[in-house]
Amino acid sequence: MYRYDEIDQRLVDERVAQFRDQTRRYLAGELDEEEFKALRLRNGLYLQRHAPMLRVAIPYGLLSAAQLRKLAHIARRYDRGYGHFSTRQNIQFNWPRLEDVPEILAELATAQMHAIQTSGNTIRNITCDHFAGIAPDELIDPLVWCELLRQWSTFHPEFAYLPRKFKIAVSGSPADRAAILVHDIGLAAVMGTDPDSKESGSVPGFRVAVGGGLGRTPIVGHVIREFLPWRHLLSYLEAILRVYNRRGRRDNIHKARIKILLKELGPEAFTHEVEAEWAHLKDGPATLTQNEVRRIESRFTKPNYDQNRGQTTFSEKRGLTPIFDAWERRNVHPHKLPGYSAVTLSLKKTGVPPGDVSAQQMDAIADLAERYSFGELRVTHEQNLVFADVARSDLPALWQALRAAGLATPNIGLLTNIISCPGGDFCSLANARSIPIAEAIQRRFEDLDYLFDIGELDLNISGCINACGHHHVGHIGILGVDKHGEEFYQLEIGGSQGAQAALGRVLGPALRAAEVPQAIERLIEVYLARREADAERFVDVVRRIGIEPFKEHVYAKDHQESPDRGRRLATA
Repeated sequence: MYRYDEIDQRLVDERVAQFRDQTRRYLAGELDEEEFKALRLRNGLYLQRHAPMLRVAIPYGLLSAAQLRKLAHIARRYDRGYGHFSTRQNIQFNWPRLEDVPEILAELATAQMHAIQTSGNTIRNITCDHFAGIAPDELIDPLVWCELLRQWSTFHPEFAYLPRKFKIAVSGSPADRAAILVHDIGLAAVMGTDPDSKESGSVPGFRVAVGGGLGRTPIVGHVIREFLPWRHLLSYLEAILRVYNRRGRRDNIHKARIKILLKELGPEAFTHEVEAEWAHLKDGPATLTQNEVRRIESRFTKPNYDQNRGQTTFSEKRGLTPIFDAWERRNVHPHKLPGYSAVTLSLKKTGVPPGDVSAQQMDAIADLAERYSFGELRVTHEQNLVFADVARSDLPALWQALRAAGLATPNIGLLTNIISCPGGDFCSLANARSIPIAEAIQRRFEDLDYLFDIGELDLNISGCINACGHHHVGHIGILGVDKHGEEFYQLEIGGSQGAQAALGRVLGPALRAAEVPQAIERLIEVYLARREADAERFVDVVRRIGIEPFKEHVYAKDHQESPDRGRRLATA
């Protein structure tokens, strides 16, 4: 867990004081709406459909038990008793009063938290693999590099008014659990040779992808540099941002993202401009040193692992119940140290909006984090929480505690682990509601045996074209659209995130809300009938046979719902 130093704390405290005065002046009529808008957005404050929404930063998804308790307190005192974890590894409060926001920010500052740059045309919260530092397949621990990027990007004067919002994601593993290819900049850890360094042999560095993003114009990012030595990380990213700041469009909000600039220039020309800009910055003041990296490393607390806490007790309890075994298969993940595991706490229980967690649950999770995971937890971009360091001998007891708190649904990686934006229930930009669609699908597929038979499947829902639910990269994506004032939903299939990121293809005409759950079941029917082995995923079948068989079955006029819930399709 990163601990603030004196400079960190002073910057946050000063920002709180600034915004308190700005809010006072706005409420007194000394600032007009447009003047206040730029100020509130840089402090994470939106005006939504029913009330303000405050987005609180959780840098690279790392959260302490004490911080979570502070969020629970804020939810109870200033909101309606819950918070919503987003795909940016942040938390959002949907019902604060405007006049209370300065007090909320002041409370956050006491727990080393803030809402700085969670909105506006700035560099947003740096996101990361939620298994950072503990994944067995990790090349480097990305947390230190994320913190370096956080400090570099916060209040950077040259990037305070970018053409549009800017998002950076970092992965320390070849598996890419941070969806880096659909970010403005995606950094993947690699090993290579630095010809300008005194270090011999392979050194850590990054593969740099630029121009990814979803929304109105979804694009998978382009790799513009296969290996960037670690010491040049900040200067190279500064070169990218300078080119974007200078060349990005400011006359059209829909064409202002860096992905549009890269598309218009072409990857080769864009890369040439970045390299030319970098020539002025390389080996300059932004060049990183070992001392600076060590300084950042020293601010992170480290778990005091007990190597004697192995698997013996756990293995004796394996088979405790079939439900426990199902949870262990889906929600428990490998750890780089023997005797430890990572555990995902599912925020996707049927009947609860995906990503929502109550204040009571937050307090319970904080207690469990202190008991079982060294007082820390992670927020995932799939809107769940993770205990990264759980002794395997503690898994049965932790499972029982999570079940009692409603956080042990064994559906990680399965269809009901739905990613969803808040949609039309809250967001003023949304064309349609997302939460009721998510719940209807979850209820349709409540049968765990059926879910496990279907296997790995990502289903993502967005309430509008802005794609906050990442529907473009879901194996099944659902987009809310408006048709003559009525809510409809467009289906896409074949999308994926990770190292082989791909965008889904639109299946056909948009459907009414009541038709969506059955359409999902028809997609599953085709998949189960056409897969060649149990291990072949839904997205793999779509890639192999194309979307036409799925389209024909979904839109078949004479289709009768299968009595065995779609386990077989009469004509394969």
